[in-house]
Amino acid sequence: MSQPSAARNDQWTFLTNHARVLIALARDPEARGRDVASLIGITERAVQLIVADLEAAGYLTRTRVGRRNHYTIDPTVALRHPAEADHPVGDLLATFLHREDTPAADPERAAP
Repeated sequence: MSQPSAARNDQWTFLTNHARVLIALARDPEARGRDVASLIGITERAVQLIVADLEAAGYLTRTRVGRRNHYTIDPTVALRHPAEADHPVGDLLATFLHREDTPAADPERAAP
């Protein structure tokens, strides 16, 4: 059996930056791009591009409130990869958020 490269072994993660940005915005819907970037360890420009991707795919909606943005996540949109397409993104978010903080399309569905 081959051994993993020591250089690669420390660099891979289970979640993509898209997932990390979505989770960060689910936790704080009014977070600034620079704060999300700092939290995740990517550039502010990368966060802007990821937010644009997530918005175009229907995962979130950006609403301007004064000088800030407010992000609303649609937890019913399916995950993108065919292997996970039978799961809504809300399932992923529920794994990383407290149950009462998880966005839900149907309030009765979110009730414990």
